[in-house]
Amino acid sequence: MTSQPGFAVSMPDRKWMGVCCFLIILISGLDFELKMADQQQFLLTDLQFEALAKVFKFADVEEKGFVDVETISTLAVQLLGGHLTESQKHYIKATSDEKTEEGLLSYNSFIDIMSKVMMQTTQWGKMKSSLESYVGFDTIQEQIRKKSLKRGFELNIMVVGASGLGKSTLVNTLFKAKLSRASCISQPFVIPKTVEIKTVSHVIEEKGVRLRLTITDTPGFGDQVNNTNCWEPVIEYIHDQFDHYYREESSTYRKARIPDTRVHCCLYFIEPTGHRLKSLDLEFMKRLDKCVNIIPVIAKSDTLTLEEREAFKRRIREDLSHNINTYPIIHDELDEDEVRTNTKIKEQLPFAVVGSDRNVSVGGKAVLGRKTRWGVIEVENKNHCEFTLLRDMLIKTHMQDLKEVTDFLHYESYRRERCSSNGEHSPLDEKPDMTHGNGVISESNI
Repeated sequence: MTSQPGFAVSMPDRKWMGVCCFLIILISGLDFELKMADQQQFLLTDLQFEALAKVFKFADVEEKGFVDVETISTLAVQLLGGHLTESQKHYIKATSDEKTEEGLLSYNSFIDIMSKVMMQTTQWGKMKSSLESYVGFDTIQEQIRKKSLKRGFELNIMVVGASGLGKSTLVNTLFKAKLSRASCISQPFVIPKTVEIKTVSHVIEEKGVRLRLTITDTPGFGDQVNNTNCWEPVIEYIHDQFDHYYREESSTYRKARIPDTRVHCCLYFIEPTGHRLKSLDLEFMKRLDKCVNIIPVIAKSDTLTLEEREAFKRRIREDLSHNINTYPIIHDELDEDEVRTNTKIKEQLPFAVVGSDRNVSVGGKAVLGRKTRWGVIEVENKNHCEFTLLRDMLIKTHMQDLKEVTDFLHYESYRRERCSSNGEHSPLDEKPDMTHGNGVISESNI
């Protein structure tokens, strides 16, 4: 049987055609997979596209398919609501600036930016999908609550300040129990020749909520004739706790839950001189604000008149404004409401406090306070001192935030430095660090 001219294919040619077909199919498949992978990252529903297009069209007044790059953050807020964090705003601005053409942003670039922002938050505003009926995932809150209550909670507080400023009494007053180291040990107090680190832990329970509270004291701090480098044992202790957590976290066989001994908060006691911060106060806070949340308090503030107290607070805030970062920290992961709340608290620092673990009678009613020759100082009376402001922030509103900031800011800074020194570098470590400056932490300070 003879082959028709023009259609004859030899065996070697057939093999090459087979190879070519296989390569074409393989390359097409890879291209398809890459496209699908890219689409999966930015896949939007028709309703989401419609919402994005509507907002974009409203801003595109000239109907040219471009909007002013300066309006992108405003458009994002319209779509997602007013819950954008500072880091998300920074991302939108930086990415918009990269994609802009003569100050204008195209529709495709707008869609790309918004898709990526949406992957960073669950605050989707107008683009949330509606449910046809009840599903039940709202019970996740109760599931988390039950597991959390079963495990219990941890809070680690360090108190720093010269002897005689009422550190132990204030701790006892905060938690309405004899919890300070001095209250637990019957030995007479003797000022040590060097700064020591003393730690005591308790488990306390309130309405079924268990809290393991660790109080770290620093006897000897500021009590010597020469206090040079007296902060070093404190920094060493804080770093030791970071190191312990880092080793547990990096272990081949990690525990399901790593015990957290990291210091979440440092209450720094300021002597009520009525003048300004001492050089030791300034140096200590400058050294430690990069590794722990510092909350400054004016000890025994009842020794000052109200006018003296306010003038003293004002001068301290002026001193702290010179690159000393106290808690609460204004950082990029906060939304506008949280920024306002934390800014208001910072404006009240340092808290002028009075401690007392004894009840006195005022108008036939027992209250926490101290009797003086001028009358009774009521600890929980806002007209007498700011103890309740400190307690509410430390326990009722910001306890979890103290722990989170310790983890993602102070410990994370230590972890990155430790990984870098060990040569454990990866592309993920290229994330911009959030550094200190003027009480605000943001990527723009880098």
